[in-house]
Amino acid sequence: MNYRTLGNLTVSSVGLGCMGMSQSYGLPADKKEMCELIAAAVDMGITLFDTAEAYGSPDDPHDNEQLVGASLAPYRNDVVIATKFGIHFDMSLLKQGKSPIVPDARPAVIRASVEGSLRRLGTDRIDLYYQHRIDPKIPVEEVAGVMGELIQEGKIRHWGISEATAEDIRRAHVVCPLTAVQNRYSMMARGYEILFPVLEELQIGFVAFSPFANGILTGAYDKDTAFEAADMRARMPQFSAAAMQENAALLALLRDLAEERGVACGQIALAWMLCKRPYIVPIPGTRSRARLAENAGAAEVHLTAAEVAAIDAQLAVVPMSEVFGMMRPKA
Repeated sequence: MNYRTLGNLTVSSVGLGCMGMSQSYGLPADKKEMCELIAAAVDMGITLFDTAEAYGSPDDPHDNEQLVGASLAPYRNDVVIATKFGIHFDMSLLKQGKSPIVPDARPAVIRASVEGSLRRLGTDRIDLYYQHRIDPKIPVEEVAGVMGELIQEGKIRHWGISEATAEDIRRAHVVCPLTAVQNRYSMMARGYEILFPVLEELQIGFVAFSPFANGILTGAYDKDTAFEAADMRARMPQFSAAAMQENAALLALLRDLAEERGVACGQIALAWMLCKRPYIVPIPGTRSRARLAENAGAAEVHLTAAEVAAIDAQLAVVPMSEVFGMMRPKA
């Protein structure tokens, strides 16, 4: 493993997204197995672990923070724990054709959230605290002011925003400097590259969630793959039979690149973004130790600037389907 910086926070070049251990990809995984997986990640040199207060099940809405906190307790001073505040779910909104995600960044809510996260994580500080989604009712400057207070109080060390625009970033950074922005980013969802100039100007890191487009870029799935009802991929557009056919050329491109290098498809997908910018840190999730080792190994796969540019040129023309969660970011 090698390391890079988000702002002035040093982390492993590849982190571990822990959400899928508790939700979205079928029923929650076995806690003992996931605790062992997280310990294995530490042994592999991974230092950035990503969770959120909202990652859980209806029966245990805060399951993931508790799992991550307990698993990392023996290594607390050697790792970076990132968690998030600022959303809750209202599933009744689905019946109205709306997103069930409800942002809430009122200062009192933030204060309650940070105390809850500290308790569940079993720690006295949060290394990187993200606003999970922008709240249109609360100015981002007001949120940044609360973050500054929490840093002064020692409850958090750094802060960031997830799914942010350039305007959000600039307005927040003036009040309390941001360490990282966490947005969806992969070979199939490249819209947030529009943010790279402002991130470079302000020296803010970019944490890429869903770097495999929910797994399709690992090459492990085909049109005949069936997901259980509790697995959200069963309803994602990129996994439909028609989409898999549409994505055939992209997946063939990945396979060819991987075979040339003697590595896995997922390692090419991660190496591509790692080699694009030195401040990008992907946080792929997994429940598999073999996949964990593969992801960590991507940090050692080096692509030249010319190779990255050649891949970009092909990505600009190769057909690809719609991807779950893909948005048209604003400059």
